[in-house]
Amino acid sequence: MKILSQINSPEDLRKIPLGTLPQLAQELREFIIDIVSTKEGHLGASLGVVELTIALHYIFDTPKDRLVWDVGHQAYGHKILTGRKELFDTNRQLGGISGFPKIDESEYDAFGTGHSSTSISAILGMALASKLKGETDRRHIAVIGDASIASGMAFEGLNHAGVTDVDMLIILNDNAIGIDPSVGALKKYLTNVKRGTAKDENIFECLNFDYSGPVDGNDLPNLISELKRLKARTGPKLLHIITTKGKGLQKAEENQVAYHAPGKFDKSTGEIHIKSVETEVPKYQDVFGHTLVELAKQNPKIVGITPAMPTGSSLKYMMEQIPDRAFDVGIAEQHAVTMAAGMAKEGTIPFCNIYSTFLQRAYDQVIHDVALQNLPVIFCLDRAGIVGEDGATHHGVFDLAYLRCIPNLIIFAPMNEMELRNIMYTAQLGLPNPIAIRYPRGQGTTLDWKRPFEEIAIGSSQELKKGSKIAILSLGTIGNRVGKVIDENDNNQQIGHYDMRFIKPLDTNRLEHIFQNYEYIITIEDACKAGGFGSAILELTNEMGYSNQIHMLGIDDAFLEHGTVDELHQLAEIDATSLRNLLNRIFDA
Repeated sequence: MKILSQINSPEDLRKIPLGTLPQLAQELREFIIDIVSTKEGHLGASLGVVELTIALHYIFDTPKDRLVWDVGHQAYGHKILTGRKELFDTNRQLGGISGFPKIDESEYDAFGTGHSSTSISAILGMALASKLKGETDRRHIAVIGDASIASGMAFEGLNHAGVTDVDMLIILNDNAIGIDPSVGALKKYLTNVKRGTAKDENIFECLNFDYSGPVDGNDLPNLISELKRLKARTGPKLLHIITTKGKGLQKAEENQVAYHAPGKFDKSTGEIHIKSVETEVPKYQDVFGHTLVELAKQNPKIVGITPAMPTGSSLKYMMEQIPDRAFDVGIAEQHAVTMAAGMAKEGTIPFCNIYSTFLQRAYDQVIHDVALQNLPVIFCLDRAGIVGEDGATHHGVFDLAYLRCIPNLIIFAPMNEMELRNIMYTAQLGLPNPIAIRYPRGQGTTLDWKRPFEEIAIGSSQELKKGSKIAILSLGTIGNRVGKVIDENDNNQQIGHYDMRFIKPLDTNRLEHIFQNYEYIITIEDACKAGGFGSAILELTNEMGYSNQIHMLGIDDAFLEHGTVDELHQLAEIDATSLRNLLNRIFDA
């Protein structure tokens, strides 16, 4: 009988003989590979920490002892060993378990970690709370990757933790890669530590941590011995372990970037199943990446910046062809934004590419360092809107609301690839203000997207179809869905469709014409309704003194969980069926 089949909790794990744990590690790896090969998800990170996962739950008394994973896509093995083995095939699916630790999913998930670099602050807060409550027998452990620990917030936590006398253990999982290879001076320092060529003073010891390592994080017996030793020591401790991302699957070890989240693959050979559609219509990120290179070759002032996402954002194309003007700054969104502001101040044209959900981490910098000084940074917000299986931590649905209230900032959402290209072209011509360009994850709609550039007038919209009774105002790529629904409607001659493009500034002349000529107005956006595009239209009708009936389609005031994009659009009622039903209700009224 397989050992894994006998384990439904860490309590079961602690009962098995120490000598059988390497077999369990092999079975756990096979289980993860078996499920992820068909269900998809994050692979390499969890494979790399199989031994660590087993060792932590074997030595520490979880869930009483608090364990935080940073970033949470390392936690698949943790989930399997903590009572979710039978549910693991629902991972990241609608109604299934989350792909990240989630406090309302399991008592073993001590803290939700969909974004990086939060674990040290969180575990320190827990340790301080335990001390205040007089809980002397509770341990506190944070596992943080070498890419995550380079973030500013992680250093803020280290700085504070080093002067406390709480019992906490930070495990630095050093595999020299996040999603893309780690970058920066800290990465070089950790490399020197591994080679034995670092300077005499250890940075973590200087911060008052009891440092040990580096040790082989894939050597299970040695790891258990070290954790047992550290469990008996008090105060802030840091264990530096070396692991291999993708450990146990040769293809994943050889190509760690592709196998971070490889999609479906052959579990025996590791070969990734190629989707034929990927060779046809490009992803929006690739339209951005190729267009940026095209513009940068024409305009020497252009630079590209991304916080740790060169592959995901496709800034990699510029990094390959114009490396001296493309910058991966690591997991450091705040730094990325302010660095872009500094470059803009000196006359360069920075394209700062950040996933919409991660720009939230640099909100003060957007306001204080960019907009307040009116510096013409070009923000390119990838993964805007609902992103699918990564769930609530990754949906880029708040950007319209949190950016619209900022003075000086232009906000644009292209309906297709050509509009994305053209607004990038327009922005680099020299705007007097910063601009945020939001576009979704996934593929576009057009094969022949690489057309000659055309300048877009700031604040202009487009009338795609004239109507007489109902005007549908769409923002962004969701407008492609609107056009199909209108074409199918029996009363389509009465339905007008407008691609608004800019949420700020709004095309007030066009909108006044719409208010005067249509009885009903429908707004639709792939973002939260509160404070978003529909809200902007409502505010304008009130300001202009019109009383049109306005129906807002968008995401309600709740966090959307994980599922496919289509499933979540249905739940949010911004899918084709929901729009079709609303049109029918209006015509039947």
